[in-house]
Amino acid sequence: MTTGADIPALVTDIPGPASRALIDRLAARECPAITARRARRASALGAADDDPIVWASALGANVIDVDGNRFVDMTAGFGVASVGHRHPDVVAAGCKQLQTLPHVMGDAFPDKTRITLLEKLAEKTGFDRAILGSSGADGVEAALKTGRMMSGKSGVLAFGGGYHGLSYGALAVTGYHREAFQGPFIDQLGHHVEYGKFGGKIPDLSQIGTVIVEPIQGRGGIVVPPPGWLGELADRCKAVGAVLVFDEVYTGFGRTGDWFGFEHENVRPDVMVLGKGMAGGFPISAAVGTAEAMDAWGASQGEAIHTQTFLGNPVGCAMALATINVLESVIPKVNETAEWFRGLLAERGYTVRGRGLMMGIEINNALAVSRGLLGRGFIVLPAGEQAEVLALTPPLNVIDSQLVSFLDALDAERT
Repeated sequence: MTTGADIPALVTDIPGPASRALIDRLAARECPAITARRARRASALGAADDDPIVWASALGANVIDVDGNRFVDMTAGFGVASVGHRHPDVVAAGCKQLQTLPHVMGDAFPDKTRITLLEKLAEKTGFDRAILGSSGADGVEAALKTGRMMSGKSGVLAFGGGYHGLSYGALAVTGYHREAFQGPFIDQLGHHVEYGKFGGKIPDLSQIGTVIVEPIQGRGGIVVPPPGWLGELADRCKAVGAVLVFDEVYTGFGRTGDWFGFEHENVRPDVMVLGKGMAGGFPISAAVGTAEAMDAWGASQGEAIHTQTFLGNPVGCAMALATINVLESVIPKVNETAEWFRGLLAERGYTVRGRGLMMGIEINNALAVSRGLLGRGFIVLPAGEQAEVLALTPPLNVIDSQLVSFLDALDAERT
């Protein structure tokens, strides 16, 4: 039985027979554009010649697949499992809430957990008000609308390599793989978005109402902007009355070693988008902002002009509150772990990008390396437009022995 702090233990080929059989069933019923599956079932569709593993359970930094193989998750489930998979405090909070009130009615009727979470977010972020959602893309949509309401201008500046989600509003500002993601839908996207170079010269903002940016680009390759660039961007926004939005879905809640990415350079946006590691596994997000930004919406006239059925879901709010409480003791240790791990990487000749436990190891053919590492028991993903880095975003309480065993596997794969 896994403790969540174990190194890999493989008992079958990867993927194993049970995973392969389940992926065959998935292929029969899921849209073929969603899950990559091996060519023997989908060669006519041009699918990749490999199958994913099918997860059965997870705890801490460990994932067990349906074949009984144990993996170390170096992604924290896309950065969601900030305090580890299935943290007992987070699970207990969700179970307790499920037993009393699993659902309320969005903007119509709140419950106490929603109110408490909004108060906690204000306390931790220093921002006044928030709009809750169900995904990072939801939060981005709310932030973009807030920028339009506050600035009175429709123009938006985003950045090449930036990833903000794939719903239509978020897709319009996603600069990562624009041709692939935006291409099929370009005639249904607005033409109000301009793109700048992340970390480069800041364009003229005189016609721009909202600027959206990641403090560190995640999917775009774990790219850190030059020192002072975010501050210059903030100053330029302020000078023309543009609303500055930080997409901290990835960088928020301790990932970079601070509670939030903006703290490193002490550059505060008008609106910040949060998600992923906020609730330890429950789909919830928030666009938090200054009173000036959020009050620009005006008061509800009886029909909320931005809402959804599951806004402020009680289970998600309860799990978010529990996760934030656990993070109080986890975040102070992140930089220490990150510095130690960076030292080991440097000793072994690796070049690393990023900050805190948001790292990108520069390596040739990161996609192939990530697949090789899966076969050695480590879940890791490539990042960057050319898959030029291995993106490491493990649980913030990952164990040292798991990090060392990952390095040993990476060395073996590199050779």
